[in-house]
Amino acid sequence: MAKEKMVKAITSMEEDFAKWYTDVVLKAELIDYASVKGCMIIRPYGWAIWENIQKIMDGMFKETGHENVSMPMFIPESLLQKEKDHVEGFAPEVAWVTHGGNDELEERMCVRPTSETLFCDHYKNIIHSWRDLPKLYNQWCSVVRWEKTTRPFLRSREFHWQEGHTIHATAEEAQAETIQMLNIYAEFAEKYLAIPVIKGVKTEKERFAGAVDTYTIEAMMHDGKALQSGTSHFFGDGFAKAFGIQYADKDNRLATPFQTSWGVSTRLIGAIIMTHGDDNGLVLPPAIAPIQLIVVPIAAHKEGVTEKAEEVTARLKKICRAKIDNSDNSPGWKFAEYEMKGVPLRLELGPRDIENNQCVLVRRDNGEKDTVSLDELETKVPEMLEAVRDGLYNKALANRTEKTYVAKTMEEMIDIADNKPGFIKAMWCEDRACEEALKEKAGVSSRCMPFEQEQLTDKCICCGKPAKKMVYWGKAY
Repeated sequence: MAKEKMVKAITSMEEDFAKWYTDVVLKAELIDYASVKGCMIIRPYGWAIWENIQKIMDGMFKETGHENVSMPMFIPESLLQKEKDHVEGFAPEVAWVTHGGNDELEERMCVRPTSETLFCDHYKNIIHSWRDLPKLYNQWCSVVRWEKTTRPFLRSREFHWQEGHTIHATAEEAQAETIQMLNIYAEFAEKYLAIPVIKGVKTEKERFAGAVDTYTIEAMMHDGKALQSGTSHFFGDGFAKAFGIQYADKDNRLATPFQTSWGVSTRLIGAIIMTHGDDNGLVLPPAIAPIQLIVVPIAAHKEGVTEKAEEVTARLKKICRAKIDNSDNSPGWKFAEYEMKGVPLRLELGPRDIENNQCVLVRRDNGEKDTVSLDELETKVPEMLEAVRDGLYNKALANRTEKTYVAKTMEEMIDIADNKPGFIKAMWCEDRACEEALKEKAGVSSRCMPFEQEQLTDKCICCGKPAKKMVYWGKAY
């Protein structure tokens, strides 16, 4: 009896991008919905992607001298209240614990939305002298923010992330740390996720609660919407002063240190899906794909095919994350299944291939087929995985270039925002009222003031006063 075709049709991304996204995360078995509204169960395949992200990124952090720590998940209310801007920024999203067992708590606790206050409380206890600085800490954990509207990976009430928290003797050191971590995020996104990003600084309106400056990497999704994909914050000495963190400097005078924090989350998985995916499902960059190459035996019932396929798989496991599917599903079903799961390379091996000492390698990003000698696999497979990464990056970059526009008047801005999804480059006077007017009239938010500035005109697009910054504007997830 023929097996039921397991991979059902996915809604076309051109027809309904939101529905396409939901179809992909469910059918590729990345998540399942939890009984707690707004939370998600990350299934093994989705978690394996996160583990690969974590492994690479953790190595990059450690190479730059950072150490991992673990903070509690609860924050006493009095601790959260110490930094005024910070608590105001997070108050609407905080989940509170009021009881321990049957007893009402003397002081309610919040489930951490972020851990600045916990790190400050700890630093106050362990930093006494200039010799105790810097502290370069990071933690991998989950946090809770009670979001009203949720979407898998992009916005959920509990999500997984890393949050770096560092403390330094001087503002210059802390600033350098902030930029260094932003550059690490950009390198990771472009090199390993094949996602081109724009580096820049957030406006005051979009800044992290309590920060002096927030730096960001902004990526464009296939549909032209922006996704903030990593942020790095310079705190100055505001948190240190609020928490009474002081140390004796080299001249034995009391000084206040300077802090940073930086983070990326499981939202990156959403970025991968929406940047690279297509109507057949996921398309995964090789660096983070749980399976980098799937071996599919063709006419497996014929003598020697399965054995040869297993032998080839064993060889390939030494150089990549290879897997064989020797189930009794048809080759067509397997092709569709692993396309859905975004596996970068497929290796097809049948009786005629074995006779000719060859196999067929198929790229997931563009469907190109290549007949390769079995003797050359150890050379060819890494080359093709690299080619897949390059293909994905170039395609995403072309999409961003095609969907990036320049607006010099408010009429142009509104017209582009209404009719052409993408980034809009426009000049701004740095007045918050103009930023809010653009949100109201054109429905766009400021994504970032890029480090690479351009002088498009000398006037603010909104008020006509002298322009100070070129800004990327857009609609965002």
